[in-house]
Amino acid sequence: MPAGVQGESVARNYAEALLTLARKADDAAGWGTMLRQLANAISTDATLASFLESPRIAGDAKSAVLGKALGERVPRLFLRFLQQLVKNRRQTLIPAIANEYDTLLDASEGIVHAKVTLARTTADEETAMIADRLSKVVGKKVVPHVSIDPTIIGGVVVRMGDTVMDGSVRRKLSKLRTRMGTGRA
Repeated sequence: MPAGVQGESVARNYAEALLTLARKADDAAGWGTMLRQLANAISTDATLASFLESPRIAGDAKSAVLGKALGERVPRLFLRFLQQLVKNRRQTLIPAIANEYDTLLDASEGIVHAKVTLARTTADEETAMIADRLSKVVGKKVVPHVSIDPTIIGGVVVRMGDTVMDGSVRRKLSKLRTRMGTGRA
């Protein structure tokens, strides 16, 4: 198994364990927020990232710092989970665990994320309309992540997981050229 896939698998296992603990505490969303905040802090604060990644700093010292920094701010079980990550030398996986946790939580709540590509920026109302239509098609709540690509000319391209729905004008023009026999793209 490639290292990246193995890391994702390990991160998913930890995320599943944390989600189980969070549900027992009846605060899955809150724990997800705390984990995401920690992951963001690690991603944006080079000192924190270096501290957690450093093999020169003992795991006990890292656990003690986490305890002092977070002890009064997070549930005891959440802190113990983080300290166990340090003990198992998996603290560098916190951002990946946060991503997996978000994915698992969304899936359990029937939320799907879609990459939506448009030719131009749209008003919030149009984005909400796209989300509403996609939600009806999929049968789940769809959260659109909009990007702009003028080369699609018009229409919309939607990616949800492995599914791509291409309603772009560029694709329609390409199909028309093929039907007319020119074969040029």
